[in-house]
Amino acid sequence: MENAIGVFDSRDRTEAALKDLLRQNVPRESIVFLTRSESEAVTIAEELGASAGGLVGGDFLTGVAAVTPLMVPGLGQVFALGSGATALLGLVGSGTGSAAGKAISRDVGAPQPTHDNKDAAFFQKILKSGRNLILVRTEWHEIATVASGVLDRWGNGVPERTRVNIQTAIRQVEGITVLEVKGRITAGDGCVMLRESTCDLVQKGNKRILLNLHEVDCVDSSGIGELVRIHTTLRKQGGQLKLVNLHKRLLEILQMTCLHRVFDIQKDEASAIKSFGRAARAPG
Repeated sequence: MENAIGVFDSRDRTEAALKDLLRQNVPRESIVFLTRSESEAVTIAEELGASAGGLVGGDFLTGVAAVTPLMVPGLGQVFALGSGATALLGLVGSGTGSAAGKAISRDVGAPQPTHDNKDAAFFQKILKSGRNLILVRTEWHEIATVASGVLDRWGNGVPERTRVNIQTAIRQVEGITVLEVKGRITAGDGCVMLRESTCDLVQKGNKRILLNLHEVDCVDSSGIGELVRIHTTLRKQGGQLKLVNLHKRLLEILQMTCLHRVFDIQKDEASAIKSFGRAARAPG
């Protein structure tokens, strides 16, 4: 399962992102919107319904309560659009939230709970900051790539976190940008932080990137999807991505999924730098 996450502090941009996701044919059952503001949830639901027009809105709300209240321990009431909110977060308590959870769980398209407590804590951190959250969960990395592009375009970034899955450091070696990654590239803040780091590099004109994964101790399916997204983004812009120092388990996963044929995987950093070629080191 791959995740794409967007954080928003504007109702208008949240609504625009949801409409854009549906225009790009991201399946409605893969989309979850969460907010602490009931008025924002209701307004967005109404706007989506009003703009159905055969393209957006109507499909998103079909078979799903327009606004689902969830009771989140330590946070209070959260309002959701989308069939997978309860299963996604595992946050429903008693009362109204519990009843809503039972109704939603009957939707065969609802994502099943696969997140652990640290991911729920990450989502709660975003909501507690007063921002809204859109999450897309899908088995298809092509859809995750499209969704990430939409959420990056409309979103406002990720607020300060109490817990960091990964740390990054940047070096320039012979005209190549080396991005050293330490920690866990996993669903939630790990993937988002890696995406923010690489997007910032690309925006600054760094399109030849070497990911040094020597100190990465865990990459889940969402992390692999994020690596694919970065590779695709760079390739579309005429750039290159290479990977070096992969731990054994990650290399085995890439081989099992045949993604080792997609990524340029090098044995060490020196070989990787040379592999970019003379053109890579020419001044831009």
